[in-house]
Amino acid sequence: MRKNQVNVAFEILLEEIEAVANAINEEGAQAFQKGDYAKADKASEEGRILTEFRDRVKTLQKEWIKLFSSRRRIALAKKTRKTKRSSVNMLPRGLRTPEEKFRVPILESLLELGGSAPISEVLERVEIKMKGILNKYDRQPLASDPRSIRWRNTAQWCRNTLVKEGLMKSDSPFGMWEISEAGRKRLKEVRQLG
Repeated sequence: MRKNQVNVAFEILLEEIEAVANAINEEGAQAFQKGDYAKADKASEEGRILTEFRDRVKTLQKEWIKLFSSRRRIALAKKTRKTKRSSVNMLPRGLRTPEEKFRVPILESLLELGGSAPISEVLERVEIKMKGILNKYDRQPLASDPRSIRWRNTAQWCRNTLVKEGLMKSDSPFGMWEISEAGRKRLKEVRQLG
């Protein structure tokens, strides 16, 4: 499907949500390091709510794509659109490494680190494991948050997906990632297949 302006708007919205999530993660991690557990818990709850919101936006985006997947509808929408908007600073689809490529490196890194570790340690290992996969676009900062590197952001969203699927624990202390028993089993299955 060719991109249309509504889909571009969804992508912009999702990048903005990711930027807010990064700020919440940073705030929560700092609070945890300072021992301000109430503030860290609040950031964790805000992160959970934001993740649920992101998932709803992604569901709406999928519905939109399904609804307007025919080329005829896209062509009609382009003809009837009176104003043309541009997607400033949007990375075209397909240039960044997709979230699913991070699944096994994250689970392997957690296993190698004893099952749980601070986010920064996990991401250091993931970067090493994905050295040949990450490209120049992955290493660029997000347009919506120049302090956040794209691949790290994608890895953090992958972590949310793994938690939802039960492959990582959802009740880990703030700033820590932890593999679940189901994640250990899935990783073993993947290694046997590969």
